[in-house]
Amino acid sequence: MTPTLVATAMVVILLALIFVRMPIALGMGAVGAAGYSILSSPQGLLAYLNTAFVEKFSSYELAIVPLFILMGHLATRAGISRAIFAASASWIGHLRGGLAMASVAGCALFGSISGSSLATASTMARVALPEMRRHGYSGALASGSLAAGGTLGILIPPSVVLIIYALLTEQNIVKLFLAATIPGILAVIGFCTAIAIYVRIFPEEGPTQPRADLKTRLRSLADIWHVVLIFVVVLGGIYGGFFTPAEGASVGVVMMLLAGLLTGGLNARAILDCFIDTAGSTAMIFAIVFGADIFNVALALSQMPAAVADTISGSGIPPLAVLLAIIVFYLIMGCLMDSLSMILLTVPVFFPTIMALDFGMVPEAQAMWFGIISLVVVEMGLITPPVGMNLFVISSMAKDIPTSQIFRGTVPFIMAEVVRIGILVAFPMLSYWLVMVVTQ
Repeated sequence: MTPTLVATAMVVILLALIFVRMPIALGMGAVGAAGYSILSSPQGLLAYLNTAFVEKFSSYELAIVPLFILMGHLATRAGISRAIFAASASWIGHLRGGLAMASVAGCALFGSISGSSLATASTMARVALPEMRRHGYSGALASGSLAAGGTLGILIPPSVVLIIYALLTEQNIVKLFLAATIPGILAVIGFCTAIAIYVRIFPEEGPTQPRADLKTRLRSLADIWHVVLIFVVVLGGIYGGFFTPAEGASVGVVMMLLAGLLTGGLNARAILDCFIDTAGSTAMIFAIVFGADIFNVALALSQMPAAVADTISGSGIPPLAVLLAIIVFYLIMGCLMDSLSMILLTVPVFFPTIMALDFGMVPEAQAMWFGIISLVVVEMGLITPPVGMNLFVISSMAKDIPTSQIFRGTVPFIMAEVVRIGILVAFPMLSYWLVMVVTQ
């Protein structure tokens, strides 16, 4: 078998295993090991595995992942989500659909200290879903806004998926965090606009609430001082060059721990549970990372990514057409796979292809632009039926809302995401303008 045929068979077999719901880490690892053995030798595979595991997970940069996950778990256990939602609701809850908008804003704030979409969606749903239902919000709007808002957890810095993208493509993590800021703000604006349009068409699904007085609003801000402080210190310190991303994550963990203890939200048992949950989440992510590493090394041996990049760059196909084809592929696969697995599986093939094309940007800007677009499209997959992960998270917590209503509730937000993708494709500078301003 030729290397190209082996690589093609690997991709086809892996997709088949994904369709039959084999765990993605096991699927990528098994197919990658088989491909490596064929392209090199079983002895070569064993020699690679002898050192690869230690080299991969002794990476200083990869230490950022469990630290940010721990910070998110501490924030969840400390009950910060309730204060965040209360603050958002006190300022915009009186608008028609305002509690749904407050849920989106709360997800953005919580995502800024979590970095996980599923954690953001599930944590905010515990607080916001009962409140919206109690105030007469429809199941579709309540569940849809929380499922969509949860996706902000993987785009609003810090983002675990963005960190993995940076490591895969050897990009600067700090610059990618900066690059994600404006697209993240666009997401919040787009979701809130979608809610405003939706409740104008269906006013009974998002009724208005009494306006909170100024004293209540100011008190709600005082209740989230620690969230604002942690956000400013961690990301401000990283952007300002006072500490590295790993050091910033460590500072964030300590600050979140102290905030939880001072507010009474954390005790010894809760802290222990946070460490246990972090260990479980980290083990799952690292298993996927290692499985993807074996698969991608086997693909590299076949020279398939380089061959694909050379073929497309020499074919005369317009670069924008290639990008749109990749976006469509992501949208389809987003219905079937989780975000991290998609990034790990596709970036080693798609990234060299995009970098081989001329979009009129310097390489670093082009790499950031593609990373943000990939993340936004992957994010959209989290709320796309039938296998959008956030939909199942919300469905498991909203027993009284039929799945069909949850699916219907995501439609306005999917449309908002399509618009945002179009804006980011048409105006690439939105993905790297802030990096240019801050780093000059």
